[in-house]
Amino acid sequence: MSAKTALIVIDAQESFRHRPYFREEGLGLYLERQQALIDGAAAAGIPMVQVFHVEEAGPFSEGSGFVVPLSPLRLAADAVFRKRRHSALVGSGLDVWLTERGIRRLIVSGIRTEQCCETTTRHASDLGYEVDFVGEATLTFPMVDAAGREWSAAEIRARSELVLAGRFARIATVEEALAAATAGRLAA
Repeated sequence: MSAKTALIVIDAQESFRHRPYFREEGLGLYLERQQALIDGAAAAGIPMVQVFHVEEAGPFSEGSGFVVPLSPLRLAADAVFRKRRHSALVGSGLDVWLTERGIRRLIVSGIRTEQCCETTTRHASDLGYEVDFVGEATLTFPMVDAAGREWSAAEIRARSELVLAGRFARIATVEEALAAATAGRLAA
């Protein structure tokens, strides 16, 4: 019998448009894949959770007006949580919500691939959840390492998928994650 599944949409919020590192590159494809995952989860009756990152000041503060869904994403979340750490499972109440509903499998998506999405995936795996990491429904931005080399968003995503695969998560496409969740729901 497969585990009950929830879709977790992490930090897909307007705050990022107000950070100096934000780039439009890859945004259109991310929005298309993230919305396809959201729409597929809704059609399959998979519970959906939206997580927002909040800080005391700046574009991630509640008072900024930017802690809202990234436009034009449409998501009717079953629950909304706010976090102050990289893992969506630390101090947000998400873990309690999942446990109360018997959810043991997570589909992870959102922003940033190598930060909050990867950290939540590792944490969830360590807590015993089965995790599908849907890299194509994550977004990140180029970064410069200590040697001055710029890593593209595609390279960062590939690195996250490499280190998570088979250790902390199954790397899945939107369609694969939805098919596994639907199979699990039918078997339950």
